[in-house]
Amino acid sequence: MQAADAGAGGGAEGADDGADGPGSPGGAGEATAAALGRAPPVTRPRHAPRPGGDAAATAGRSGGRTYVFAFCVPFPSATEAEIACGSLAPDAEPHGGAVEKQLTVRGSVLAVRWRATNPRLLRISIISFLDQLSLVMRTMQRFGPPATR
Repeated sequence: MQAADAGAGGGAEGADDGADGPGSPGGAGEATAAALGRAPPVTRPRHAPRPGGDAAATAGRSGGRTYVFAFCVPFPSATEAEIACGSLAPDAEPHGGAVEKQLTVRGSVLAVRWRATNPRLLRISIISFLDQLSLVMRTMQRFGPPATR
């Protein structure tokens, strides 16, 4: 019983010990925890940045961190997505290159992606953009679908 206590480590420490280590499902950590009557250690998922509303930090070019956030906004038609993009695109980021925003339209979906070196400036930029997007969407709803030419 003392050998099991020595290898327990307690709590979630060492939960990220590798694929087959103590923190992996079915690994030595679960067996030790079960033998001691404790809950198994919690494993943390590996995180990779991806579009669709995910914020993640990745290694930057200059050794600092680069924060990335992306999401997609569906519209009823491609025309409305283009109108929204045209309304939102002219607003340049005022933070001197610390925040970079990219808008693209694919079909009836507006995709927005940010890259920033400062998480606070990234948050401010996203909140400001969402306020502007809300105004654009309310305006489009108020005036109805665009007229066909």
